[in-house]
Amino acid sequence: MSEPHHFRPGLGFDVAALERYLRTAIAGFNVLNHVTQFPGGQSNPTYRLDAEVSGVPKAFVLRRKPPGTLVPSAHAIEREHRVMHALHAVGFPVARTWLLCDDHTIVGTAFYVMDCLEGRILWDPSLPELDADERRPVFSAMVETLADLHLIDIDRVGLADYGKAEGYVARQIARWSKLYLADVDVAGRVPAMERLIEWLPAHAPANEPAPTLVHGDFRIDNMVFAADRPRVLGVLDWELSTIGNPDADFAYNFMMYRAPSAAIPGLLGVDLSAQHLPSEQEYIAIYCRRRRIDGIQDLDYYVAFCMFRLAAIFHGIRGRLVRGTAVSPKAKEYAAGVEDLADLAWRQVGRPG
Repeated sequence: MSEPHHFRPGLGFDVAALERYLRTAIAGFNVLNHVTQFPGGQSNPTYRLDAEVSGVPKAFVLRRKPPGTLVPSAHAIEREHRVMHALHAVGFPVARTWLLCDDHTIVGTAFYVMDCLEGRILWDPSLPELDADERRPVFSAMVETLADLHLIDIDRVGLADYGKAEGYVARQIARWSKLYLADVDVAGRVPAMERLIEWLPAHAPANEPAPTLVHGDFRIDNMVFAADRPRVLGVLDWELSTIGNPDADFAYNFMMYRAPSAAIPGLLGVDLSAQHLPSEQEYIAIYCRRRRIDGIQDLDYYVAFCMFRLAAIFHGIRGRLVRGTAVSPKAKEYAAGVEDLADLAWRQVGRPG
């Protein structure tokens, strides 16, 4: 008897229909043995597919849009597929994509299939599971990978039209302010969010760096590292990627230094030296050296902006939770973190210097 497939409630699908489709879509695909839904995938449900191709065991990952009514422009798996396909072609560490399918009769929504990367996902940036001498190299590999992304020639990889070239931060503030305000009747008002909605546009940096490809959610737990060394095998979850401000993209990754480990992984309160982790300034220097820039202007502003944006995302999750359409088991944790994250963002505004 075959092992049962594992789905969260309301997120299962017809495995036999998917198997029939994959036999026609992937050369040599023989059989789909087992489907297991990953615990993550807050926005887009994600599944491991254990299969056989040409008689050899092979694991894939399927990522799909969630069922139900969706916010326009959200859950853009087509964009994820496009950017990963382009980046894999030039050797940037992402999983190989195999197909994009918009036929809703297969699993109920549009989906794509990519390779499953076998390695380590490090959930806690304090890296308690690693030996002390491994921790700095992991941080270096992480932030150098981000700098490498920001150095990619978007024309060369065919992504020049992947987003608007100018005004990234202003557009993001406007977008997430609108989504927050549209949901206040369901998810509630948050005083710090409303202060930030006024303050951020009024104090935006006068000059932004030249736009680059940005990931939008570049965290340590969105990366797969090799099992035996500090090498990045793949960057995951490209839903928020676009053409944008690389300094703001760095600030999103950097904000782990100023956030507690709560709804998101953070380092606030951790003794960095005792934990053998780079300081804020050391981490910034590694990134700037790799990206070949002298420094990052307005970093505190960008950290506040990134925390505001994440708080708006969590506020949206709270709305989905109230409506009954949230798909992640961590939805309640994210929803509960809105006020604390918004307050933390407001505190960045008043940082000295």
